[in-house]
Amino acid sequence: MADRTQQEQASPAVQKRVRDNFDRQGLMIRLGARLAHVGPRRVHIAPPVCPEVSQQRDYVHAGATSAIADSAGGCAVLTLFPEDSEVLSAEYRINLPAPAVGDHIEAVGTVLRSGRTPTVCQVEAYGVQGDGERRRVANGQQTLMRVSRSAE
Repeated sequence: MADRTQQEQASPAVQKRVRDNFDRQGLMIRLGARLAHVGPRRVHIAPPVCPEVSQQRDYVHAGATSAIADSAGGCAVLTLFPEDSEVLSAEYRINLPAPAVGDHIEAVGTVLRSGRTPTVCQVEAYGVQGDGERRRVANGQQTLMRVSRSAE
């Protein structure tokens, strides 16, 4: 994953807007997640692996994995939209090809097609070991819609 989009940083103003949005997401706070990368069209979110997000076999729960992937896609879209915009997930489909294990999980949202509405993202999640070894634990696609921040 050493491609250019992973390394490129969003402008400071865009990073602040994405971080402000992320900091208002109660579930991400509850999961202990942090923004690991904010670039144009691409965001990485990394929560720790802990008992509070586990399922009965001590893997990270599919719901937690899906939630961070969903937020990664939404934050990636925010890197492209105007300041007065918010996003809502309209639909997402996620596949879980392997149990989510590791020292932490890293979700990656990448914008595939940006439009006023809809916008489509690829979402992925990896189990990351302490030595940096990564294993894909989820992949999917997400459709989001743009809404005005003032819309109720």
